[in-house]
Amino acid sequence: MQKCSPIGIFDSGYGGLTVFRSIADQLPEYSYIYLGDNARSPYGDHSFDTIYKYTLECVEWLFAQGCELVILACNTASAKALRTIQQKDLPVKYPDRRVLGVIRPTAEVIGSFTSSGHVGVMGTRGTVNSQSYLLEINKFFPEVKVYQQTCPMWVPLIENNEHLQSGADFFINEYCNRLIEQSAEIDCVLLACTHYPLLMPKLKMILPDYINILTQGEIVAKSMVDYLGRHPEIETKLSKDGLKSFYTSGDPLAFDAQASIFFGEELNSGKM
Repeated sequence: MQKCSPIGIFDSGYGGLTVFRSIADQLPEYSYIYLGDNARSPYGDHSFDTIYKYTLECVEWLFAQGCELVILACNTASAKALRTIQQKDLPVKYPDRRVLGVIRPTAEVIGSFTSSGHVGVMGTRGTVNSQSYLLEINKFFPEVKVYQQTCPMWVPLIENNEHLQSGADFFINEYCNRLIEQSAEIDCVLLACTHYPLLMPKLKMILPDYINILTQGEIVAKSMVDYLGRHPEIETKLSKDGLKSFYTSGDPLAFDAQASIFFGEELNSGKM
């Protein structure tokens, strides 16, 4: 009998649910387990070592649930932990498992969304300070100039459901203006945090019409379709019963109350 092997989706909190939504819409036949490390979020201001430790613990928990493939649907974890897990932990302890992130799939295509060659990246301090987007985009599009802007207040505003209120306008305007001031030629802005798509209504009003605003969900989902097609040795192990399970390291009731904002439907989560 083939063992159950759902796809694991990990995030430091709620934001990865926006990526999960896109993946599940593109690949509805597979089974999924989502884990949010809400008890220790946000990850953005933690050190590399702390984020690596937290991320590895959560990845190993998903492995213990039978996941052969885990997606780090978190930019900070992808920036600060993914490479170490792939190079240090998987070859020694989990040679048949795979862990993927959200930065590389985005970097592989971002050049096709800019005409000017000037791209803005808005993210947490952890993601921006890691320089991961600068490095990855340069690999695929060395001619593209990347401008980064930290947005430390956006995640707290979103997680407190204040992001669409008038009180949030100052911080949304402030960070957008700081980015655009770096280059008037920016014509593509990447929302490099999976929380930020919830700000899209206000960002469309603030940023000029000629700027493409990219969210990562659809990009990562398309990359997943391609990855599974190229790796039948992984794809054939995956469960295909369409089940979705949700877990949190925090309070499940609190998680469920907020998670529907990100995932678009009511959830019933369990404790990690």
